[in-house]
Amino acid sequence: MHTLNMQALVALSPLLFSAATALPQASVTPSPSSSVPASSGPAPTATAGGNPFEGYDLYVNPYYKSEVESLAIPSMTGSLAEKASAAANVPSFHWLDTTDKVPQMGEFLEDIKTKNAAGANPPTAGIFVVYDLPDRDCAALASNGEFLISDGGVEKYKAYIDSIREQVEKYSDTQIILVIEPDSLANLVTNLNVQKCANAQDAYLECTNYALTQLNLPNVAMYLDAGHAGWLGWPANIGPAAELYASVYKNASSPAAVRGLATNVANYNAFSIDSCPSYTQGSTVCDEKTYINNFAPQLKSAGFDAHFIVDTGRNGNQPTGQSQWGDWCNVKNTGFGVRPTTDTGDELVDAFVWVKPGGESDGTSDTSAERYDAHCGYADALTPAPEAGTWFQAYFEQLVENANPSL
Repeated sequence: MHTLNMQALVALSPLLFSAATALPQASVTPSPSSSVPASSGPAPTATAGGNPFEGYDLYVNPYYKSEVESLAIPSMTGSLAEKASAAANVPSFHWLDTTDKVPQMGEFLEDIKTKNAAGANPPTAGIFVVYDLPDRDCAALASNGEFLISDGGVEKYKAYIDSIREQVEKYSDTQIILVIEPDSLANLVTNLNVQKCANAQDAYLECTNYALTQLNLPNVAMYLDAGHAGWLGWPANIGPAAELYASVYKNASSPAAVRGLATNVANYNAFSIDSCPSYTQGSTVCDEKTYINNFAPQLKSAGFDAHFIVDTGRNGNQPTGQSQWGDWCNVKNTGFGVRPTTDTGDELVDAFVWVKPGGESDGTSDTSAERYDAHCGYADALTPAPEAGTWFQAYFEQLVENANPSL
């Protein structure tokens, strides 16, 4: 195997984590606490209508593991270093945030295939985020992507999806779970007053439709990103959101591989909380469980019988240090949350997962930087912070120290 180039830590979004150019030498065996319940080696059946996480271990991201071991742990000691090592072995999604990352998907799938062929029991599933829309993340400043609508971005995106499909078809015996385009559809619900979002609406819908139809394969389960309770959970937003997501689903001919929606991606909300924090602004929908249970019936009525996954990667410490619910950048007083599991206590929720593993910056606090977003300089953001996607040691240590349950 190739060694990891730890200098290549450039990323384009506060949501994403960077990826290496090759598989590192470190082993990628999941820790027992991170695995989903075992079974006797099912064949991939993502489109069969059941929970696609059942009976699988999730793949431990080799890049994140190497990042923690090479960048974080050397400057840590004692129990903190031990806890960091545990975090390195928690399965986390790999973000396909540029076309250059797609071949790495193949490397990871080859590694999974080798493990499964060697008798991994339960077998391992690959977990990835599709994230490369043209004019990506239209309402933010820190996460512009590589494609522009004005420069053939729609066709370039379709080629990107085609390349992902090639990898999926090549490893048709491997279970693959995908989160589709964080923030994109949610922006079409609430941010069409932003000119860039209004201009991108048709392209977002066309590209999302293409992704859902082309990746509708037997070994795939897809979850469309659906913001979080503080975004789409408000009464004025949840109805229009249900109509939009259902229309996207039905316009793609209700693909069997589309299992449902992903919430709280790269965010901080509790799954369930007894008392709503002050920064939730009086909302009665202040956690993801309430949001999901309000959202699901409206989606079903509109023609989309959705199940959900929830990102618990950074929601372990409640309340967070947020001053406003919409503050998203390197928020203070956060901690790693529940490790990936199908034991969610809610029949609508297939799994808790770490879509964004913690420790990579959401965005720079350098006001002179081209991609500076004011949120990253707020009083509730940990500073000084590096560019989005690069390693942020102080933030990682905060997540480790505040982890709940403890690592």
